[in-house]
Amino acid sequence: MEENKFKRTTVTAALPYANGGVHIGHLAGVYVPADIYVRYLRLKKQEVMFIGGSDEHGVPVTIRARKEGITVQEVVDRYHNLIKKSFEDFGISFDIYSRTTSKIHHKFASDFFRTLYDKHELVEKTEEQFCDEVTGEFLTDRNIVGTCPRCGAEGAYGDQCEKCGATLSPEELINPTNKNNPGHGLVKKATKNWYLPLNKWQDWLKQWILEDHKEWRPNVYGQCKSWLDMDLQPRAMTRDLDWGIPVPVEGAEGKVLYVWFDAPIGYISNTKELCDAHPEKWGTWQTWWQDPTSRLVHFIGKDNIVFHCIVFPTMLKAHGDYILPDNVPSNEFLNLENDKISTSRNWAVWLHEYLVDFPGKQDVLRYVLTANAPETKDNNFTWKDFQDRNNNELVAVYGNFVNRALQLTKKYFNGVVPECGELQEVDLKTIEEFKDVKQKVEALLDTFKFRDAQKEAMNLARIGNKYITDCEPWHVAKTDMERVKTILYLSLQLVANLEIAFEPFLPFSSARLREMLNITDTDWAQLGSTELLKPGHQLGTPALLFEKIEDEAIEAQLKKLEDTKKANEAANYVAAPIKENVDFDTFEKLDIRVGHIKDCQKVKKSKKLLQFTIDDGSGVDRTILSGIAAYYEPEQLIGKDVLFVANFAPRKMMGIESQGMILSAVNFDGTLNVTTVTGSVKPGSQVG
Repeated sequence: MEENKFKRTTVTAALPYANGGVHIGHLAGVYVPADIYVRYLRLKKQEVMFIGGSDEHGVPVTIRARKEGITVQEVVDRYHNLIKKSFEDFGISFDIYSRTTSKIHHKFASDFFRTLYDKHELVEKTEEQFCDEVTGEFLTDRNIVGTCPRCGAEGAYGDQCEKCGATLSPEELINPTNKNNPGHGLVKKATKNWYLPLNKWQDWLKQWILEDHKEWRPNVYGQCKSWLDMDLQPRAMTRDLDWGIPVPVEGAEGKVLYVWFDAPIGYISNTKELCDAHPEKWGTWQTWWQDPTSRLVHFIGKDNIVFHCIVFPTMLKAHGDYILPDNVPSNEFLNLENDKISTSRNWAVWLHEYLVDFPGKQDVLRYVLTANAPETKDNNFTWKDFQDRNNNELVAVYGNFVNRALQLTKKYFNGVVPECGELQEVDLKTIEEFKDVKQKVEALLDTFKFRDAQKEAMNLARIGNKYITDCEPWHVAKTDMERVKTILYLSLQLVANLEIAFEPFLPFSSARLREMLNITDTDWAQLGSTELLKPGHQLGTPALLFEKIEDEAIEAQLKKLEDTKKANEAANYVAAPIKENVDFDTFEKLDIRVGHIKDCQKVKKSKKLLQFTIDDGSGVDRTILSGIAAYYEPEQLIGKDVLFVANFAPRKMMGIESQGMILSAVNFDGTLNVTTVTGSVKPGSQVG
């Protein structure tokens, strides 16, 4: 950051839709890196404001309301409160987390639109748009689905393909249909809307992005370039909907502001809400959004790049009074167990559920998501990697070093920081290894390389572990306590440095470590110093900073995902096509009867077969073999009345003659269920 140019930084994090909770994809893509950056700036004592909020307009919330049979307001109230609490519990340190249904936002967004309208920066156009041919309802981009023209994925939305991330328009979709009424056809009908003429600003955008911001991440710069290499088209800023902010123009009845016009303005209206409530601390909202000495940074996911780098800046430029984003550090997508995270499929790790399943382990998830941050390409989260990083890095490296240094100090010096004696070569080498940590971490954080910055912080713990292992103070204590003093003095300085270095990344652990060190605050300027803890300082009580995560906890999470997968398969099950018709005479040839299972046992040396003894009503027991051993224990079936085909020719399997076939239904997941009868039916009764 150019400190000589900017006096303060306005940091925004993408507004999540209030139609569901927050999952690890959101955290890795937006909120954890944003929080790291804000905490870092605060530690450097720079002026920074961190703005968040719920996006409560648009189609996703209306779809959720329709699905649950409740009002849209009830939906957004529920999820806004859930999201806000989840962020608070997880340590995402917003200065304000508000919502786009607030009165302040409604007025602010409405006034912003009216300013553009009065300045003739919007174009009124009547165009044909898709609507449902049965209901006549105009369909928003999110209500239209079809085949993606870029990657061929089915179920792409009219504004975006969630598989490849392409930004689309409904006209580009192949075979578009109504998402909520698949049986209804689509027709086009004329309607009037107001458009932002992006084409008018194309040359300016090319200069501003492609020439003036070559330092932006390659994924952001590249996506912007691909858009700007095409001819930009006017984009509608209003929609035919009944949920949203009414368009403040005569003749716009029944229309609301487009969610991608309304939502980013929420950053500004939320700033106004905060400043109006606490002017003594924050001053005026204009200082943060209109003063050229203020820096604006947007943290977003890659699906929002075009809106934050092209659409919103054009809105701000057309208005004329606002600063523009200085950087937009967008991440790629995070997958879950090698599959794309999906809210609609419930394929996600939800933050509010994680906080229940792993209480007190916020920092473990923060650490793993940062270590796997999809900064330059899509990345993958697995529960095994989560466990390994916790046990092998946080516990075995960071926590182990801290515990050894503090416990040895307690053992030999009653928890008092000892004096530093004469330095030996190993001491000087260790000091040399970590003296530049501040410059290294800062250089990485200033350029939004959070994954590498966290690695540098962890490297301090590796240096400390190696130092204390090489010096072996537990052995030296037998002969030279003065030397032990120096070893533990330097070890404790490294521990204090770890508390500072990890504060932006692992705030809960750093707070616990401060208690153990008996210090009250963190001074970023002192990072790299060997004089953080003075000789004679009384330390607090040592405790484990991290704890191992056992296999059972991971297996429970994998079971939850497996259950989700099965539920999705059940929900999406479509019966196989009906086979070709057969005449009645052909059916009559099958002799299907009721049989009573007198005995059932596993067939030796076979994993699949069960051997049944069937009372078929003839007075002579019948033996039937069936390949259902994977789905039933023999004792579960004894005494059941089942259906079987009686006139199949006998067939030998595993040396046993099978005299028929027991009928089973094949479930959606491939499991088999034996067909039984209800009520009392005599063995041998025919089905027909």
